Amino acid sequence: MISVNGLMRNYDDFVAVDQVSFEIKHGEIVGLLGHNGAGKTTLLKMLTGYLEPSSGEIIIDSLDMETKRREIQQKIGYLPENCPVYPEMTIIDYLNYVAELHGVKKAERDQIVYRAIERTALQEKACQAIATLSRGFRQRVGVAQAILHEPEILILDEPTNGLDPSQIQHMRELIKELAKKATVIISTHIMQEVQAVCDRVIILRRGQKVLDAKLAELQKAQRLLVTVDAKPEDFATVTTGIAAISSVNHLNENRSLHYYALQLDDQAPNDQVAPQVAKQIVNKGYQLHALHQEQRDLERVFKEINTPQGEQPHE
Repeated sequence: MISVNGLMRNYDDFVAVDQVSFEIKHGEIVGLLGHNGAGKTTLLKMLTGYLEPSSGEIIIDSLDMETKRREIQQKIGYLPENCPVYPEMTIIDYLNYVAELHGVKKAERDQIVYRAIERTALQEKACQAIATLSRGFRQRVGVAQAILHEPEILILDEPTNGLDPSQIQHMRELIKELAKKATVIISTHIMQEVQAVCDRVIILRRGQKVLDAKLAELQKAQRLLVTVDAKPEDFATVTTGIAAISSVNHLNENRSLHYYALQLDDQAPNDQVAPQVAKQIVNKGYQLHALHQEQRDLERVFKEINTPQGEQPHE
């Protein structure tokens, strides 16, 4: 659906986006993460055709951005970081205007505008001037204009900016619903938002892509956490003979229970090692109270990615 190859954007001597390449399939929800100034917004502006790359290639639905920009833009719904709306217009008037710009037929316009208002829960404010709305409601108007024409690709720059907790939850549900028919890219600095709705994450640092991975795989750690009634000297006999375990760390003890972290080799399949550990514990006559794979949250992964080499991430 989206193919980006060697994308660069320079501002004189400053390189905002540096040789970025990736592919996104239809129906994926991809989170774009990075510190302020990492190049996220610049990248999105190039993907939407609002900013010309210094070099590189953008292919969307087999169309080249360089020669087919207008056709590509018809397929895209875009919420910029600072949502541009006309404050003197009411929500209905503004969305009707946007529908006209998208070439929606007049006979269909009312139904399409109402559908966008309904999906973004703006019914009660529909006849109000945008200038009178709170920041959160303005943000929802921005989302409404982005989804109005049922785009194949939806690009949202900080979609939950200014929303309260209930509005954030509604936005998450809407994004998941939209992804049933569209490819979604979300740029945000809020990792919980990526973790809540995205299948995959791309992390930028100083304009370069430093990570591109499925969230489920990214958050897996090569450690098994075990709770058992075996003391450290006894537990050593449990792990002997399991080649995939590179080290054992005794984390804690509480009364008769002991907590261990088993570090696995990088290539070790966790789902195969865990049954071996469980079998050994039972065969040795110990009580197994818990055995599960350690999970890393996205915040931890982000810190690891952005910590200078040789330093430890701050907790």
